[in-house]
Amino acid sequence: MADVAERVGVSAMTVSRAFKTPDRVADSLRERIQAAARDLGYLPNRAASQLASARSMTIAVLIPSLTNTVFIDTVAGIHQVMHPEGYQILIGVTGYSGDGEERLLETYLEYNPDGLLLTGLGHSAATWTRLRGLAIPTVHMMELSDRPDIYAVGLSQIEGGQAMTRRLIERGYRRIGFVAAQLDERTIRRGEGYRRAMQEAGLYDANLELLSPEPSSIGFGAELLDRMLAQAPDCDALFFCNDDLAQGAIYRCRRLGIAVPDRLAIAGFNDLAASAWTVPALTTVATPRFAIGREAASMLLSLLRGKRPERTCLDLGFTVMERETTGTRT
Repeated sequence: MADVAERVGVSAMTVSRAFKTPDRVADSLRERIQAAARDLGYLPNRAASQLASARSMTIAVLIPSLTNTVFIDTVAGIHQVMHPEGYQILIGVTGYSGDGEERLLETYLEYNPDGLLLTGLGHSAATWTRLRGLAIPTVHMMELSDRPDIYAVGLSQIEGGQAMTRRLIERGYRRIGFVAAQLDERTIRRGEGYRRAMQEAGLYDANLELLSPEPSSIGFGAELLDRMLAQAPDCDALFFCNDDLAQGAIYRCRRLGIAVPDRLAIAGFNDLAASAWTVPALTTVATPRFAIGREAASMLLSLLRGKRPERTCLDLGFTVMERETTGTRT
């Protein structure tokens, strides 16, 4: 580092800053420093930097899946905040498994991350015990907590499920089914919201629920549509726990000649990019995934700087997006 600094005619601290927080160094100077580093074969030693500063400049982020767009969007929001501050993101995929999350957490803690961003609140007892003993800040994403000692950014999954079901009831649908796969904690809470709305309206029927622990996909949505119609052939609307299942159901309805929404209304959850372009366009609940990642990272950054956020729990809400797969039942 000293050789690079001498070559460019700056201090070693400026060289360090050019690599750790490049946005804080003028473009022309940063380019000169990088060119000198390449000529001299210099690479920053992260281990030495960590020992010197007692910080690793890494953040561990545990998400359930890398194939689910919801979590890709969330990570993009995290990156937007953390990258300019010089932090690197260690991404761990739990596979919707409590045991998998436990193992990943233990592994990533060995890398001495400065902070943690975790998905949801449904951790195992062992994970909660580990989190309570940590000296580094942790922020939970996607869900809300009323505990003052837990930092969380997300939305009420229960209220989201309730809002969509109520909207279908308001539109005149009565035999509304709830179809779910994966059955992670967020899906379970959406189902609880559905159940509350149906019970409030005096419409609840357990036979209108179809829950499967199998992984969610578009193809599986088509299969679940067949199962639901066999289980409750008189249903007039189906609320799927997420958009990929709902999209599969739309495609299956077209193949079977089932008119949507005239014969059967279909609704989803999360408002994935393709949902506005299905034929017909999918009615769904839009969730602010990117904003959740961004705000959770901002909250964590405040904690890393020793500042307590004004609110320990930030509710970013949701929006019911009414499109063509639902109408008004007369």
